[in-house]
Amino acid sequence: MQGYGAEAGAALVAHPGVRRISFTGSVPTAKRIARAAAAGLVPTSFELGGKSPLLVFADADLDVAVDLAVEQYDNAGQVCLAATRLLVESSISEEFTRRFVARAAALRQGDPRDEATDIGPNIHARQVEKIDGFVRRAVAAGARTLLGGGPNTDLGGLYYRPTLLTDVAQDSEIVQEEVFGPVLTLQTFDTEDEAVRLANDTRFGLAATLATGDRDRAERVAARLVAGTVWVNCFFVRDLRAPFGGSRESGVGREGGTWSFDFYCDLKNTVTAPKGWIDRG
Repeated sequence: MQGYGAEAGAALVAHPGVRRISFTGSVPTAKRIARAAAAGLVPTSFELGGKSPLLVFADADLDVAVDLAVEQYDNAGQVCLAATRLLVESSISEEFTRRFVARAAALRQGDPRDEATDIGPNIHARQVEKIDGFVRRAVAAGARTLLGGGPNTDLGGLYYRPTLLTDVAQDSEIVQEEVFGPVLTLQTFDTEDEAVRLANDTRFGLAATLATGDRDRAERVAARLVAGTVWVNCFFVRDLRAPFGGSRESGVGREGGTWSFDFYCDLKNTVTAPKGWIDRG
């Protein structure tokens, strides 16, 4: 069945013949699906949005950390797992920012069919307008633009320049809401506790990325982060046998390997009395 969600999707989730609903998309749409599914007690599994952090500690390999940060622009930022909030320890923030801006400014936007292209277009002109709206509102609220900040008019209407914003408040829209475009924010922290607090301070919990040279810190911080997936000194390394999903408003349930079997099955327990058989001779 094909069509727009308001028509085809609504008809599907309300149909009495549907016994399971697995959905990937936005939080508002998931809430509408959950309300429709509740009428028939239909189980749901949701993989939703994210506002994931990248924590960079002073003991990290700075080249690795910068590589990880620039990688968040992949697919023009249209990645639910993207670590769009860069949280950098204050003592290295100036050097990290200098290296990051130099690397990101050299990224080449263009036709994704060209092997020389680093960043392709966004999915639709309306999405570019939405991305630009986020950036404009952030700047109006006091954010400072360190990179990009608008559409790439040289390439037409579907390209948005890789953007980095700083001087952003933790409770601001640009820090709290998913943009789904090539827009990152940069904040600093002084202590490990502050880094974890900032990382966890959103309504999402899909993923987190951690850059550190200390194995003990990696284990300690990873355990405290609210996220379905935590990457340490790497990003987007996936094993399809591993559980995948999010916490909080990033989703309900897990996919991958055997983790989703219970959701897609009705388990049955059959008990037989050990001495309850009649001997027929």
